[in-house]
Amino acid sequence: MVLLDQTRLPAEEVELVCTDVPALVRAIRTLAVRGAPLLGIAGGYGVALAAARGYDVAEAAGLLEGARPTAVNLGYGVRRVATAYWAAARKGAEAAEAAAVALTEAQALHREDARASARMAEHGTALLEELLPGRGYQLLTHCNTGALVSGGEGTAFAVALRVHRQGRLRRLWVDETRPLLQGARLTAYEAARGGMAYSLLTDSAAGSLFAAGEVDAVLIGADRITADGSVANKVGSYPLAVLAKYHHVPFIVVAPTTTVDMETAEGTSIVVEQRSGQEVTEVTSPRSGSTGGGGGMVVAPLGAPVYNPAFDVTPPELITAIVTEEGVISPVTGVGLAELCARSSQVTIS
Repeated sequence: MVLLDQTRLPAEEVELVCTDVPALVRAIRTLAVRGAPLLGIAGGYGVALAAARGYDVAEAAGLLEGARPTAVNLGYGVRRVATAYWAAARKGAEAAEAAAVALTEAQALHREDARASARMAEHGTALLEELLPGRGYQLLTHCNTGALVSGGEGTAFAVALRVHRQGRLRRLWVDETRPLLQGARLTAYEAARGGMAYSLLTDSAAGSLFAAGEVDAVLIGADRITADGSVANKVGSYPLAVLAKYHHVPFIVVAPTTTVDMETAEGTSIVVEQRSGQEVTEVTSPRSGSTGGGGGMVVAPLGAPVYNPAFDVTPPELITAIVTEEGVISPVTGVGLAELCARSSQVTIS
């Protein structure tokens, strides 16, 4: 597998070659490849890689699923491709034939995600027009939700990009997204490449933007959506939802149905990944290629205790709408989510 190493952006566009599943697991854990939909695609290709190399597919699937526990798409992609492989094997396919089936399934998942991205952009722009008719928009986003996380043009970022192409994007406000700066390094990189009007801000500056009336809507992605409509996303998303609620600004989540986890009843049941404290106590240059901590410039006292959750959880009552490729849920309720998911063939299952 050949990946664009996201830890090196924006300084360098460098390919990262993974010749086996352990290498791909390291790439996932160090965020060289990241973003919920893309993790599902990468996980699917990882299973196909294991099958093609003659490795134990069950062992490979277990390693991949455990690489990042909060991102539900990863498990979905792994299970889907592994299931296709095992089905072919049970029907008497030779190892090479079953591996080819796995690769075909991974490619199908990739194409489906690209189509889902386009449909989410359509539904999201229609929702903005409904909520804020006949105007241009100043949109605030968090973390990175563009083509770097998707088989297509992204999730929340794809909506902003479509608005930009319509000539209606006044400004994209980009949270830098501490501690790993996915907004500063990746979203600003994608916005600049797309010719979008954007401004970068520290996460703590968002409140003053709301107070000044400079945010028309918040657009974020999701790493997991539970059955009650709670949304786990990059840490810092929940405070934005609280700010949006106080200032009467729409707070919109854009995510494919592969991100929905109907097996998890509510947000409090989500296992939130705790990452290395060195991500907070050190600042690492993108050129070093390290996001796991170590080797950076120390900015905290030696041995400082660190709380470093990768995600936080936003309850449904703070969310204006969830936009998926199947349509929009608003208000966000468990019943509405279940009805929408019933129309999809891609809802995550155990």
